[in-house]
Amino acid sequence: MTSFDASPQLNVWRALAALAVVFVMLATSGWTAIHSHRGSSALASSRSAWERGTLAGHPLPDADSAPGVLARFFASLDAGQRDRLAHRYPLAVGNMNGAPVELRYTANRLALEKQRRVERGRMHDNRLSELGQHEAGRRMHRYEDLLEKGREILAFDPRGGGRIAEVFGDLDTAERVSVVVPGVDTDLLTFQRTSKKYSAPVGMAQALYTAEHSASPATDTAVIAWADYTAPSGLGIESATAMRAEDGAVRLNALVRALPGDSSVVLYCHSYGSVLCGVAARKLPPRVSDIAVSGSPGMRADTAEGLRTTAQVWAMRDSDDWIQDVPHLEVGGLGHGADPVSAAFGARVLSARDAKGHTGYFEPGTDSLHNFAEIGIGSYGSVDCARPDDACRTGLSGGSSA
Repeated sequence: MTSFDASPQLNVWRALAALAVVFVMLATSGWTAIHSHRGSSALASSRSAWERGTLAGHPLPDADSAPGVLARFFASLDAGQRDRLAHRYPLAVGNMNGAPVELRYTANRLALEKQRRVERGRMHDNRLSELGQHEAGRRMHRYEDLLEKGREILAFDPRGGGRIAEVFGDLDTAERVSVVVPGVDTDLLTFQRTSKKYSAPVGMAQALYTAEHSASPATDTAVIAWADYTAPSGLGIESATAMRAEDGAVRLNALVRALPGDSSVVLYCHSYGSVLCGVAARKLPPRVSDIAVSGSPGMRADTAEGLRTTAQVWAMRDSDDWIQDVPHLEVGGLGHGADPVSAAFGARVLSARDAKGHTGYFEPGTDSLHNFAEIGIGSYGSVDCARPDDACRTGLSGGSSA
């Protein structure tokens, strides 16, 4: 808990007043939305069918087995057997850490096609309200977008607001992998946007992938737009606590540990996504070389060293980002702790010039995107520090940034 030079009672009242400011800021800054959480889990049904299934008379391995165990199982099969499993259990295979990524893409395409048919039927279901039919239409059109040729969907769960992850580049051959971890109100329908394209996970990842390739065409990179966790929705307790971050941290760690090969991994954590990355930090494998946060309300730690990670920790905040007015404190589980761009926190503070406020860190032409790309390709000496006298480039031969 943050300490104050005042009585404990006064400290509590100050903290509560500060948190009230947080809620007001969230309400007026686009963190509110309405999500429907309807229906049973199609993913759970697919996993249950997998658990009962057999192949050539033998039971299938536990879907929750370690990625290495599942990788060896799939490697033991021929192409026809793998394809049959993807068609029988598309959601289970499409979300299975350890399954070959190309097989996951195939399985998720099958799952998306099925869900598109479901939502097309719901669009004309007279048992639904007009609003329900409209919602079905929105989801059906999003599935059509995701089914466009060339899109590679690494994870997909249609339940509730929906979870999704998409890959740009080749995960199997990439030397360096970047993972974009977005914040509040991220779901299937907000995964990509036409207006304010670079404020949504797909636009963020596309911009980063392009910038990395431009910075170093010879470096084989891949970028994952990762919205495969249930983000907090709307104004409420979820966005002021680590509840969703804790669940998401488990999923993020599982993703990183299941990535093929031995590529290094960089996490780009925006807004509430930085809370998730902070919670995940201590259990991240050594292959995660860097954690870069932007527009962060806090990382649930007092210092970068307190994250207990070997990854280098970077932070940035645009001068017009409203998050700077949110009190950086934690009281009784509410709030997310110290400001990552403060000198006391100990992160490497990067320039975010021209970032266009809270949602503009991945806009092409900004210092923030330039810095993200240089970190993504491992070119630490080319990053722009937030201050001319800042030593954010020094001591980068490995280990923590603290």
